[in-house]
Amino acid sequence: MIKTVTSKSAIKITAQLAHSIWNQHYVPIIGQDQVDYMIEKFQSETAITQQIQEGYQYFMIEHQSRPCGYLALVPNPVEGKIMISKIYVDSHYRGLGLGLALLDFTVKKAQNEGFKTIWLTVNKYNTHSIQWYEKQGFQIKEKVEFDIGNGFIMDDYLLEKPV
Repeated sequence: MIKTVTSKSAIKITAQLAHSIWNQHYVPIIGQDQVDYMIEKFQSETAITQQIQEGYQYFMIEHQSRPCGYLALVPNPVEGKIMISKIYVDSHYRGLGLGLALLDFTVKKAQNEGFKTIWLTVNKYNTHSIQWYEKQGFQIKEKVEFDIGNGFIMDDYLLEKPV
């Protein structure tokens, strides 16, 4: 159900999922121009390939043999933390527990590898996702802003969950 993404074909499928999911979910929150920019910069085949080379760990989740979501983790053993860089499920598959399966996978991986904290950032206006993370035991720790170039700012909350 959850597979490691390393091959060119799996990276291509992940990038296709990203394009679909981001256009479904983020256009009303940040607008089409920023979605297009962020997909190309952070979610394209080239970007995902580069991230994997830099140490990101990508995973794809399937439902009935169909790819429907993905996860990217960035371990930081020095700090004892693991970051959820990306965790997304296609809107057609939401409500099936796939996001929770990806989060449970992350928690087990963190426990097995000795991490003490899982963290992530979420757009401040992505209220549904923030509520979901809080329900899963995450707490907002701080507000953060990142200049991602091209005149765009990521205006987020940083959330943490102890393992």
